[in-house]
Amino acid sequence: MKFRTHTRIVVVALLALCSASIFAQSPKVAVESIGMTVSDMDRSVEFYSALTFQKVKDVEVSGEQYEHLEGVFGARMRIVRMQLGKEFLDLTQYLAPPGRPIPPDSRSNDLWFQHIAIVVRDMDQAFEKLRALKVPFVSTGPQTLPPSIKAAAGIKAFYFRDPDQHNLEIIYFPPGKGDPRWQEKTDKLFVGIDHTAIGISNTDACLKFYRDLLGLRKAGESENFGTEQEHLNQVFGAHLRITGLRAPSGPGIEFLEYLTPRDGRPRPADVHANDVVHWQTM
Repeated sequence: MKFRTHTRIVVVALLALCSASIFAQSPKVAVESIGMTVSDMDRSVEFYSALTFQKVKDVEVSGEQYEHLEGVFGARMRIVRMQLGKEFLDLTQYLAPPGRPIPPDSRSNDLWFQHIAIVVRDMDQAFEKLRALKVPFVSTGPQTLPPSIKAAAGIKAFYFRDPDQHNLEIIYFPPGKGDPRWQEKTDKLFVGIDHTAIGISNTDACLKFYRDLLGLRKAGESENFGTEQEHLNQVFGAHLRITGLRAPSGPGIEFLEYLTPRDGRPRPADVHANDVVHWQTM
C-alpha cells in the first residue's frame, strides 16, 4: 500500500446530535493534535520531556483495524501523547514493522519538510537550553525577522532537529504578533505549540483542500526573504510565500511555498506511516 498524499490529515467532524436539523448544520473543525513517527520511543520521550512536554498517555495497539487505518501490514505501535501548554504531540513507534529513517540530506525546501513551532518566553534562554541539550542545528542561530517583512517583523525563530532528525522550531512573538495568549505572563520557558508548518509546491491548490474542503480559516499571509530567512531555513536565496490557516481551536497549519529556490525534492510516493519522515495532523 502506497501513500501519495503530501502530509496526512485525519478529519473529525463533530455534529450536534441533539438537533433535529443535524444535516443542515456545518461540521465543526478543530486541529486536535500533531503526530510523528519515531524510531526509539524512550529516547524521544526523554528528549521532549527535556523541553518540558508532559507524558499524558502511553498505549500499545495492534490488529487489523490499525493495519487498515495506517496502511501498514502487521502494524504494532506504541503511541505516547505528550502535552505542552494546551497542545498535544503524538509520538508513534512502530514496534513492527520498523520503517526507514529520514533522508540524511533533507533540506527545508524539500516537500517532505514539516515542523512544529514551539513558542518560547525568552529566545536567548531557550537557545541556551537547546545548546545544553546538544541538539543538531538547522539555522545558523536564532534569527530576528526584519521590519521589511511587515507581517513577521520582530519575530525571533530558530530551527533545530530532534534525535530522529525531525525539524523543530522555537519561536518568540513580540507584543502585537501571534496569538494574544502567547503574551500572557508565565514562568515557563517553553509555552506551547503555535502551529505546524509544511513544505508545499502550490499554495492555491492547498488552499482549495485545507480552506475550501476542510473549512480552515486563512489567518494571514506574507512573503519572507532576505539574509535572516536564508539563515533561518539554511537555504541560500530562500524566498517564501507563507500562508497561515486556523481552526477555531488547536494549533495552526502553515504553508511554506518556496518561490526560490525551486529545487526542493518531491515527497517520495512510497512513504509509509511507519517511515520516520511521516507526520500526521488530526
